[in-house]
Amino acid sequence: MKILVAGSSGLLGTALVESLGASGHTVCRLLRPQSVSGTPAPRTSVAVRWDPKTGELEGAAAGADAVVNFAGLSIASGRWTAERKRALYASRVDATRELVKAAGELKPRPRVLISASAVGYYGSRGEEELTEDSSCGDGFLSGLARDWEEQALRGEDLQMRVVCLRFGVVLAKNGGALQRMLLPFRWGAGGRLGSGNQWMSWLTLGEAVSMVRFALDNETVRGPVNAVSPNPARNREFTAALARALHRPAILPAPAFALRLALGEMADALLVSSQRAVPWKLLALDYPFVHPDLAGALAGVLAEK
Repeated sequence: MKILVAGSSGLLGTALVESLGASGHTVCRLLRPQSVSGTPAPRTSVAVRWDPKTGELEGAAAGADAVVNFAGLSIASGRWTAERKRALYASRVDATRELVKAAGELKPRPRVLISASAVGYYGSRGEEELTEDSSCGDGFLSGLARDWEEQALRGEDLQMRVVCLRFGVVLAKNGGALQRMLLPFRWGAGGRLGSGNQWMSWLTLGEAVSMVRFALDNETVRGPVNAVSPNPARNREFTAALARALHRPAILPAPAFALRLALGEMADALLVSSQRAVPWKLLALDYPFVHPDLAGALAGVLAEK
């Protein structure tokens, strides 16, 4: 297949481009005009100019079978000031609107659009088990995910199959949330966040890539999909498992009030909120989970070079 990938320089985008290229697919990395010349090109992909502000897409994108959309600024980099929120919104919602419009103008149109979303869609829901049919939550992150998905789903009006993957916390040794946690835990300074009772929906980076590829290849996958392990864990269970994997203690909790002082609104949305998401659609489709259990997943991730 010929596959266009927006957000190809991020943690998940980089891993996906490498995986697709290794399997012989033609991968076109959609890059802003100012980024094309300065971004090293992986051997198995080509750079294609795309302007998310105007929707202009270089002619080399023609003939694409699929589009994968991971475009968006890092949600956890910096406090959520009003300016930062506007930037996060534009980088996801506005960029996705323009990408769908540009893809719809290609001849022929891509058959499928895989667009990232997040379990933050549900907000903080305590003990409630969350499936793809659960309602949207409250707050900035929920609204952002809702509007993000709405723009992606406009692709259905253009006869594209659209999949919105609601990712949980992606575990990777060299990026994302886990990388930030490793140093304090290795120094014996790790511990639960807040009460530790909140549910964490997680998956490994390798699993995330596998789910994207599953969605690309299977015509029955469409709409919102919880991209998470079938075994969510409470934060205290997660931190205890990480401490065991590193042979370190987990005895220094971070109180919720301290997290809020340091990070503001972002602390509640990302660190102490509770999302017990279940991958109901993937289970119904017999998706072959690579890392379903937390202990095995952490051992595999930490063993990576």
